[in-house]
Amino acid sequence: MLKRSWFLAMLICGAPTLAAAADGSEFDPDKISLPPGFAIEEVARVPNARSMTWGEEGTLFVSTLTRNRVYAVSGVLTGDPVVREVGGKLRIPNGLAFRDGALYVAEPTRLLRYDDIESRLASPPQPVVIVDDLPARKQHAWKYLDFGPDGKLYVTVGSPCNVCDEPGFGTILRMNADGTEREVFARGIRNSVGLDWHPETGTLYFTDNNRDMMGDNVPPGELNRAPEAGLHFGFPFCHGTGIVEPDAALAALGECGATVAPVQELGAHVAPLGIEIYAGEMFPAEYRHQVFIAEHGSWNRSEKIGYRVSLVRLDAAGNSEGYEVFAAGWLRDGQVHGRPVDVLMAPDGSLLLTDDRSGALYRISYTGE
Repeated sequence: MLKRSWFLAMLICGAPTLAAAADGSEFDPDKISLPPGFAIEEVARVPNARSMTWGEEGTLFVSTLTRNRVYAVSGVLTGDPVVREVGGKLRIPNGLAFRDGALYVAEPTRLLRYDDIESRLASPPQPVVIVDDLPARKQHAWKYLDFGPDGKLYVTVGSPCNVCDEPGFGTILRMNADGTEREVFARGIRNSVGLDWHPETGTLYFTDNNRDMMGDNVPPGELNRAPEAGLHFGFPFCHGTGIVEPDAALAALGECGATVAPVQELGAHVAPLGIEIYAGEMFPAEYRHQVFIAEHGSWNRSEKIGYRVSLVRLDAAGNSEGYEVFAAGWLRDGQVHGRPVDVLMAPDGSLLLTDDRSGALYRISYTGE
């Protein structure tokens, strides 16, 4: 049975309720602002749509949290989507990855693998349990995962609190695809729900959701960079770039100067989740190798912020040249009309975006018109 504390944690951290995930709201593309030449459309609906990954045969897999299910969506780019459930009811199956014909699913404590899944969508197989002892307690129990260019599986482990020092939490783990040789790749991370690697350098970039209850404008959300294993990113004693934790006992755990500062500070409380470093050909050249970030939106703020897709522009060395809004309009006159969660490049170079409030899957394309 799903632990009540995990449900409470999701509500505290701004995850949608069942009613919100299936609210049946209509999408109006004219309400979404984009740079000139870009267009957005709704291509499918999956209740409480969260993380995405592509299969090798063009199937889009979409996870949920409050629905506790994973779905396979065929025909996303052809205008004739077919949505199928994969594997029955799971336990907060947020993270998804795909490798060698198999779908990998992350629950709070387990990693599952569905072998040869795309040829078995009509009758999905029972999953193979790869790992069953991942750290998971209270807040931020859900996991995000992806395969890196080294062929290793990377799994995020969020801190089980607003701000605390808990051994084994606040990390990104790295392991073989079968779960062996598990190690801590990075630490000092409050809660990352988005990973991607630079297509040229192979450097890992990831989002981090900073602590709450320090005011409207601090601390910032983070886009971080980890060019190697073993780096510490400051949590719980340091937030953003040099912001010392106000709790003296936690602040005494380390020095900001000994940790890695964000490559880009994001808006305070915007809740940065999934990211995509664009490597396609559809968008103009100025967007190539730039970082798109889904900002889920604030809850711990007197005036809401986020509910959009932002863009961090990187220079040739992988450093930030700026942070800007790319797609907005899900927050209008203080009212929330959508909550972006994950961004993923499609095979044709367009960007897909999930919205766990409405359950919509959007496609952002460039036409030049």
